[in-house]
Amino acid sequence: MPHDGRARVGVSRPRAAEAGAADNGSPPPARESDPSDRALMFAGAALAAAYVPSAGKEELRLVETAGYAVSQYGLPKQLPLSGGSPAAQAFRTDRPLWLNAAALASCEDGPTPPRAETSLGALPLATEGRRLGCLVVVGPSADGFEAGQRRFLERYADAVAYLLASVTDRPEPPPLLGPALRGLRVGSFVLVPDTGLIEADETLLQLVGITPDDFDGKADTLLANALPEDMHALMSVLEPSTPASAQRELEFRVRRPTGEVRWLSLSCRVPASTDDRPEQVLGVVTATTVQRRSADDVSRIQWLTAALDDAATVQDVGRVVVTALREPLAADRVALAELREDRLMVTVLDPPQPAAWPETWRSEWRSEWPEAPVRALPTLQLALRDGRMDLWPAGAALEPGLAGIGAGGLAVLPLPAKGGVVGVCLVGWEQPHEFVPEERTVLTATAALIGQALQRAHAHDAEQELATMLQRSLLPRRLPELLGGTAVARYLPARRGLQVGGDWYDVIVISEDRVALVIGDVQGHSAAAATIMGQMRTAVRAYAVEGHPPDVVVSHANRLLVGMETDLFATCCYVELDMEEGNTMFVRAGHLSPLVRHPDGTTEEVQVEGGLPLGVLAETEFPMTAVTLAPGTVLALVTDGLVEAADLPLDEGMDRTRIALAAADPADPGRMADELLGDAGRREDDVALLLLRYDGMKTRPIRVGWVVWRLPDAVMHARRFTARTLRRWQVEDAADAVLLVVSELVTNAVVHTQGAVRLDLILHGDRVRVCVRDASPRAPAKPVIVDWESTGGRGLLLVEAMSESFGSVPVAGGKQVWSEILVPRRERAPADPGPRTERGGLP
Repeated sequence: MPHDGRARVGVSRPRAAEAGAADNGSPPPARESDPSDRALMFAGAALAAAYVPSAGKEELRLVETAGYAVSQYGLPKQLPLSGGSPAAQAFRTDRPLWLNAAALASCEDGPTPPRAETSLGALPLATEGRRLGCLVVVGPSADGFEAGQRRFLERYADAVAYLLASVTDRPEPPPLLGPALRGLRVGSFVLVPDTGLIEADETLLQLVGITPDDFDGKADTLLANALPEDMHALMSVLEPSTPASAQRELEFRVRRPTGEVRWLSLSCRVPASTDDRPEQVLGVVTATTVQRRSADDVSRIQWLTAALDDAATVQDVGRVVVTALREPLAADRVALAELREDRLMVTVLDPPQPAAWPETWRSEWRSEWPEAPVRALPTLQLALRDGRMDLWPAGAALEPGLAGIGAGGLAVLPLPAKGGVVGVCLVGWEQPHEFVPEERTVLTATAALIGQALQRAHAHDAEQELATMLQRSLLPRRLPELLGGTAVARYLPARRGLQVGGDWYDVIVISEDRVALVIGDVQGHSAAAATIMGQMRTAVRAYAVEGHPPDVVVSHANRLLVGMETDLFATCCYVELDMEEGNTMFVRAGHLSPLVRHPDGTTEEVQVEGGLPLGVLAETEFPMTAVTLAPGTVLALVTDGLVEAADLPLDEGMDRTRIALAAADPADPGRMADELLGDAGRREDDVALLLLRYDGMKTRPIRVGWVVWRLPDAVMHARRFTARTLRRWQVEDAADAVLLVVSELVTNAVVHTQGAVRLDLILHGDRVRVCVRDASPRAPAKPVIVDWESTGGRGLLLVEAMSESFGSVPVAGGKQVWSEILVPRRERAPADPGPRTERGGLP
């Protein structure tokens, strides 16, 4: 082999004898000067011979031989046409004849093989019905020629016949076997892996698009025009890592200087060496037909495009990838991983069982899927860096992190998106898998589609995670437990766009017997809408806790939104419910009317007089509508996302929800809410739903009130009123604590505030609640330090010490200070439940 940096180019010449066959039966390496012998060797032929009819057409005569083992086989110079030789039979029948070693041994007039493991093929040379001769090929395999080898040799015979037909008028035909082989565009090479030097014939240089003057004899130069994504597979095939004489095949692409992409087929083997020459790789390269996508490939890409377009989340993309790759490609494993900084975060594995994946993966299986640093997987690191597809054939040596994923073949698909790589997809086969050209094309297109979809899905997931956190922070974490009813709520974000909207709900405990329900919807789906929603919910809660009536609460919220000078408006439905009597007040500001399910199962839409949406006009009136609810009634407040869509008119949606409300079982409000939501599908708008099942109080509290006159002995009258009430309620055991608390709270109100003072006493179960209301908005402040010289401040400390609970709440026009005292348990007769309100006077 030359080492001067230039490649040799040679074509065989017709000859009658060859020398130098190895005695061990293995095909010796072809001589450097005769690359056509290598092409025949890869077709399974050690010898090829051309026979043509004699002048009298009584016999076939040998005119040319080619191959590396001509001298080893005793080919007859003449063969009778009437005889039983394979060549004569093929000529007479005009059909190819293929004989394995056993059939050849029983054949007369055949060549004399040097060993028993020999096969033969006789192919007629004919064109346009004219019988021109016979091509005889002899191979060293006892099993005969393989199907692929037969197809090539038949093409070779056709090429020889074409040349022979043009020279039938000559007494001696010119060389046929070499030119016919060149006409098939079969290039050959000899590679020395240790040096990287390669000998290539002229045909091979033409196939890869390199001129002889530009070729320097180096393998890198010869492969310079190969597409980058095929390079790893090429190198893995060319490396002498498999047993000698084991043939390896691969189809790859080159880009010629004209820009044309050409498919080439490569076959190579490492011959057994009997001397001290460096190990060599012998191979042939042929041009293959340009592969076009079949209808199945086109439909597969179309389906994948549509499916990935519909995949919103990363998990959705993973499911589509498994569906698109595993079964259609008959793959055994599919893995999809995102690239986040320097780590691979596995998104989906199929099959999902840890036992199906390498041991190193299992050690990283700390969550639903494993993760690993990119540097731990050099093969993936290289593919991600270069951004090109790698196809590893069966038996390729891979690092432990990838061993076992694809013993029969592994496709490593970097997922490109917007100039970068966002992840990688691995497809593995257990049995040996051949990567045919059309499959390579499909994989390349698939990787690009998956990369773009994965990037979109990752951005979508990040937005939705942020939106979900924002939404959860703005809505109630849990609803309060109510005396006399059960409230449940549901919120579903929109599935299109940013999953943060303006729908909100709240349940506000105003007092022990009064509850406010509110539901609203701020215009739009954006961070601005969510911000306004949070401000409106806080404002409505603050106004409600202060004790304002429903119309005032909504009016204050409206003025607040108008003052924000925002372009957004909001709708709202506010409900205040007396849990003792079931009396309900509704206020509606541009919102949907509430739905009611009566105890008998009938439903109706509550006719609530409405006002303008919030934020439209500052001086808007919001009328109240009074309705009485019976125990067992279910009240439903909804937003338009539940009852209205592009294909669902509002009236029809309200009717559907009302029918679903009637059919649901009110025994379980939570399940009832889920049934009302139903299968909302891909919602265009977010949905808020608030349900209240009103049960009524089983034990109603007893209430009495006293308006305190501002007299010097006001505290004494308050104590007498309290003592009289406790005797009537038969809870004298708590009298000392209650009287002390009344004295302190009334004294503070009379001394430190101006305006009216009112005392309310409530008995509910085993507790007495003392409430003192005054006109000052300032909450009572406990002293920080109390010593012997202090003249005040001990009263609140005494109240706190005597009370089970104690506090202060703002109310309309002032505040209310309250205290709860636990009544000792004892048997007592039923008390007179009649509420009374007395004005100052003597008992």
